[in-house]
Amino acid sequence: MAHGKTETLIPDAAGIARAADLLRTGQLVALPTETVYGLAGDATSNIACARIFEAKGRPRFNPLIVHLPSVGAAEAIAAIPDTARQLAAAFWPGPLTMVLPLRDGHGLSPLVTAGLDTVAIRLPAHAVMRAVLGAVGRPVAAPSANPSGRISPTTADHVRAGLDGRIAAILDGGPCNVGVESTILAPADTGTRLLREGGIPREAIEALTGPLVSDTTPGKVQAPGQLSSHYAPTTQMVLNSALDDPDAILVGFGPGTAELTLSDSGDLTEAAANLFRILHEADALAEARGATAIHVARVPHEGLGRAINDRLTRAAAPR
Repeated sequence: MAHGKTETLIPDAAGIARAADLLRTGQLVALPTETVYGLAGDATSNIACARIFEAKGRPRFNPLIVHLPSVGAAEAIAAIPDTARQLAAAFWPGPLTMVLPLRDGHGLSPLVTAGLDTVAIRLPAHAVMRAVLGAVGRPVAAPSANPSGRISPTTADHVRAGLDGRIAAILDGGPCNVGVESTILAPADTGTRLLREGGIPREAIEALTGPLVSDTTPGKVQAPGQLSSHYAPTTQMVLNSALDDPDAILVGFGPGTAELTLSDSGDLTEAAANLFRILHEADALAEARGATAIHVARVPHEGLGRAINDRLTRAAAPR
């Protein structure tokens, strides 16, 4: 798909209004969220949603997350069980997506749900994204603003590198502060399933819900981020490395001598915020030096480390 010149918008009143105008006419705009940049389109428009899949090269069986400004807006398109209401009160707006049963007359494009009878909904916390949602006045579908399967974008430059000329505009809101995609849950009164690790640690959720049932790589995709290969650089990755290969690009965690690091201090929140930026930098270095591998140090599998390791494992999976 050739779109032409991609505009760069700044997050002032004029930029937000321009983004909203483009979305209302079925165009695509990359928008900042607290997690990663989203490739936004009108979730009620078949044309806009088809353009999202086309621009990303995304398989049509992979559903989209619908971004909304309020719980009231969510209730208009989905049934919200009691457990979901408790989770909403605790974590919305924020990096939590919930997969909920669709209501009759929801008005969404069938492309959003990939033929499922559920819809993935998030209330983002990012002020710029919320301003655009308020100005558009309709549900907005927004998967990550990158070619499907590749490293997610946490800056406007990352978006431009992957989608320049394929979308109408990028609203540059600076770096994303969470840095990994939202946690996805399927809450029900009988229990809650974890469909994707993400920006809210499992431990924080289980303090409210009790133990979660993990269902992150099912036989049939139920939510975004469940494909076994995803978030991948062009260079092959090696995980839990001792960082002793002089010919590889080395990515450390904690104190050490690796050229790149997720966090010098071993802080998982910092590592999550840096993850995709560091993978972009490592991939560029590998290409420039002719390196055939990126080696990544072990990251503790606790708190946000679960989401980091989920992304790294999918990025390193066979393609």
